[in-house]
Amino acid sequence: MRHRTRTFLTTINGTTGAGLLLALLSGARVRRGRDGIIIAEGYRLRVPPNSCFTVGSVILTRRTADWLLAEERAALLAHESRHAGQYAVLGPLFWPAYWLACGWSYSLTRSYGVRNFFERRAGLKDGGYPEDLPLRPWAARWKRR
Repeated sequence: MRHRTRTFLTTINGTTGAGLLLALLSGARVRRGRDGIIIAEGYRLRVPPNSCFTVGSVILTRRTADWLLAEERAALLAHESRHAGQYAVLGPLFWPAYWLACGWSYSLTRSYGVRNFFERRAGLKDGGYPEDLPLRPWAARWKRR
């Protein structure tokens, strides 16, 4: 039931449509995944450099859908599916919120994910991010105060 609600919300808020358009523009082939997730395999654009990322209920990957659906990548699929849930809640507002969170994380740690609220909520380890990194010197001094 939860995935149906997520799919419905990402459809009506337009983010799944944006993901499908991006798949089309990048030459990716669209396949059905699990629990309402759509997988766009063979994503060819240079950005972002990640092996996969999510837009709405669409997970775009440079690899094949079978690669992403393999049991040994169940945690990665779950991580990306959690991002689809975030799109369901925020709709297009996810993009500026996510990039602000990336900027915050990078300014503190030189990693876009470690201190990013959305990546933390999706599961850092599941997404292949380190779970913690030291703060930059200025941030460590600020934290000690």
